[in-house]
Amino acid sequence: MFTKKRILQFCLTALVFLLADFWMYSTLSSDFKAYEEKRNFNEIDLFAQTVPKNPSSDAYKQWIPTVKDIIPGSRALYLSYDEQAADFVPETGSKTTLALFESNTKNTEFQKALESVYYLEPMKLASTYQADYTLDPDQHSADRIQSQIYFFPVVDDTGYQISGAVMILVPTSTATGFSNLLKTLFIGAAVLFLGILLVLTFTRDPMTGFMVLALFGIVLVFIAYPLIEAIRLSFMKNGVFSLETWKESLSPTYLVSLWGSLRLGFLTATISTLVGYMFAFLIERTSFKQKRIMTTLATMPVISPPFSLSLSIILLFGNNGLISKQLLHLNTSIYGLGGLTLVQVIGMFPIAFMTISGVLRQIDSTVEDASLDLSATRWQTFKSITLPLSIPGILSAWLLVFTNSLADFANPLLLSGDYRVLSTEAYMLVTGRNNLGAGSALSFILLMPTLTAFLIQRNWVSKKSFVTVTGKPSTTLTELTNKPVRLTLEIASWMFLGFITALYLTIVAGCFVVNWGIDYSFTLSNWGEALARGWTAIRDTVTLAAFATPVAGLLAMLSAMLIVRKKFPGKRILEMIIMTPYAIPGTLIGISYILAFNKPPVLLVGTGAIIVINYIIRELPVGLENGITALHQIDPAIEESAADLGADVPTVFRTIVLPLIRPAFLSSMSYTFVRSMTAVSAIIFLISARWNHLTVLIFNFSENLRFGLASVLSTILIFIVLSVWALMQVVVRDDKLTQKSISAR
Repeated sequence: MFTKKRILQFCLTALVFLLADFWMYSTLSSDFKAYEEKRNFNEIDLFAQTVPKNPSSDAYKQWIPTVKDIIPGSRALYLSYDEQAADFVPETGSKTTLALFESNTKNTEFQKALESVYYLEPMKLASTYQADYTLDPDQHSADRIQSQIYFFPVVDDTGYQISGAVMILVPTSTATGFSNLLKTLFIGAAVLFLGILLVLTFTRDPMTGFMVLALFGIVLVFIAYPLIEAIRLSFMKNGVFSLETWKESLSPTYLVSLWGSLRLGFLTATISTLVGYMFAFLIERTSFKQKRIMTTLATMPVISPPFSLSLSIILLFGNNGLISKQLLHLNTSIYGLGGLTLVQVIGMFPIAFMTISGVLRQIDSTVEDASLDLSATRWQTFKSITLPLSIPGILSAWLLVFTNSLADFANPLLLSGDYRVLSTEAYMLVTGRNNLGAGSALSFILLMPTLTAFLIQRNWVSKKSFVTVTGKPSTTLTELTNKPVRLTLEIASWMFLGFITALYLTIVAGCFVVNWGIDYSFTLSNWGEALARGWTAIRDTVTLAAFATPVAGLLAMLSAMLIVRKKFPGKRILEMIIMTPYAIPGTLIGISYILAFNKPPVLLVGTGAIIVINYIIRELPVGLENGITALHQIDPAIEESAADLGADVPTVFRTIVLPLIRPAFLSSMSYTFVRSMTAVSAIIFLISARWNHLTVLIFNFSENLRFGLASVLSTILIFIVLSVWALMQVVVRDDKLTQKSISAR
């Protein structure tokens, strides 16, 4: 494949294209720069000719600011000529221009320009200067920007003598922006051409090469590029490199918040893992009868809005809660670490439950049978065999819950009270102080504990062996509990689920109350007002989720097929980049998307497209893992046979792979839809006046204590999500071949 002839052809073709590409960029860039300078010069010349007929201070004060009407973002300063001092003296105008003039009075280029206007010759300075537009900001320029400087003479009534001069600053941002746009387009064209040329020259299967190339393009543009932009901004201050943002982010104030996040994450992850293990063990390793209904109820919190439980906790145990205030007359507060831990445990234990269930289901019970045959008790067997073999699942569950707890910011915003966590601090910096750099830095700090825990977990698990299936696995699992223990687990689990059900019923009850905590009279008015104010958000949320769902499912399955079935350079790097969004807090994703896509050539902020892309990229890792797991269970010989008969890669994927991994495909789509409908952490930064999101509207109503409206919209959202989830569960049933029965001894 890599012959000398092909390499030479590739290099020559690439060289010719790159030279042509660079020539076109240089020509267009220089032509536009010359055109921009000439146009500015002519417009400023016209401006200078509109000098007031009555040369008074008030007339000049009114005239000078009108330069912005001719060239947006420009600033002007009027300099009167002092004949006694034989020099130009600043009289009126922009503070930005005045500061620049005073700091460069002795500058040779400035002296030359003043001499030129004295002889009635306008002049444009050859160099550009950095001007501080923060001294008098406007919508076009409010930062330190490189600017072009023009000097124009102002003549007296005779038309032959100098009476003053006008100094005008014009930001180079327009020309620079166009130049950067051109640079991006031509670099993109070069990269695209070289990629296509590489595939056509060196691959035997161009279609696969193009698919890999397209996938690399998607992940680089929508994952790597935004994160790089967020990192870059965190090291910038006023347009220059600085560590000031990181010094501020690592100050004691934010370290207290980091410690608060770590405490909350540790408590939530530990308790959730214990509760999840209890549910998983009861359902997977006992002869408990109502497994299906308990599984459905236990997974409800993970497929409902992330802060709906906070809403019901506030309704029951808040300052005006039904139980805390009306029934028990308590003075204790649910706000703070305790309430946050309670809400996060209820909302996140299903993650631990589902993770540990898969591990317990896969344990080969022949090892446990051998232990029991050797006269070990059930407790000894559980303690020495079952529990150690489930350690990988326990650690994975703890890590997943810990990650989700650190990234959660909707619940802390509602329930934290005086307790500080880093996710809410990052949100407040972005929305309250418009400090995207500091918000990015705090989000990256939040990522460090997650990565540390992940590396420790991987390192610990890799040093031990947990293999139990070395041949044909058993189809039965031995029950390790006696009746009293099983009954105790059942009672504890049902009590826990009963509390969760009561929380959801509280939300429904809140829909029919006039003003929760004050007036509990029955009313239907909440429904009318909530639907009137929230219909647009409901429509937008369902529409955007419906667009994202099939795209995310297809992209995940296609990515899985390429990673599992094909060999190409950079495969592990591609997989790592695709999996990155799962470990990143949603706040960081939202901030990075604002930074990356609020300027040409990819201007997406404010559109529905950026929300759809966020849905797809955010949930792609889960779909990819589902697809990889499914493909590992399918013999590749089926696809190879189709390829031998002349089917190309798209045909094989459409007719062979997709039907075989249909459960994983539908599960990926249902997961994407559910998470899209209930997303909040990244979406809250990306919504606009044109595109709203239901969870953000519910959150706003909750913050403003409009609990009736929030309850109505939460109920509608839960109904939509559960309906789709139930439909998907009917379509994708468990494989009977992988089910195991419980045998009692």
